[in-house]
Amino acid sequence: MYTPKHFSEPDLEVMSALIQNYPLGTLITVEEDGINANHLPFEFIAPAQDTPFGSLRAHIARGNPLWKNLNSAQEVLVIFQGPSAYITPAWYEEKKLSGKVVPTYNYAVVHAHGKLQIMDDAQWLLRHLQSLTQQHESQQANPWQVSDAPDDYLQKMMTAIIGIEIPVTQLNGKWKTSQNRPAQDRSNIAAGLRLNDDTTSHAMAALVSR
Repeated sequence: MYTPKHFSEPDLEVMSALIQNYPLGTLITVEEDGINANHLPFEFIAPAQDTPFGSLRAHIARGNPLWKNLNSAQEVLVIFQGPSAYITPAWYEEKKLSGKVVPTYNYAVVHAHGKLQIMDDAQWLLRHLQSLTQQHESQQANPWQVSDAPDDYLQKMMTAIIGIEIPVTQLNGKWKTSQNRPAQDRSNIAAGLRLNDDTTSHAMAALVSR
């Protein structure tokens, strides 16, 4: 990923927070038939002594050929996309002075690298499903739990999926959030984004202001 120095985000906590807040990642693998992409909700496991960048866990349908075609020696890439927004040149002060401005697009992304491991273990899978469910149900008024499903139904559903884990070996963050613009432009951009009636624009406004 091309990342000019002023757009680089090296802070592990900041990158981890984006993964947890935007957990739908694009898993990119190179297989015998070429490049493959799968879109999966990931669970982020905090860094430990043997995994200084943390780990990613998810599950796929057992019918997905990914786990059979995988070259375990090949590194995979998972892309997490945070807030993004179109930036109009009308928000730049230079627009009034010379008109020498062009539009751009702001975004925040994290690229996670590592080797994918297949986790064909019922207990591992159950713990993963419980943790992933808790993560996403925590904001619900009456959180659903895995144990709410009948045991025989749950066992049947679990036989149709298989777990994957990626001990992350490299994390790259790119926050293209108008850091290269003057302070007044950044203020104008944040104000303009807040006028939009969508949460993504507001999230980007917060990043620009940061």
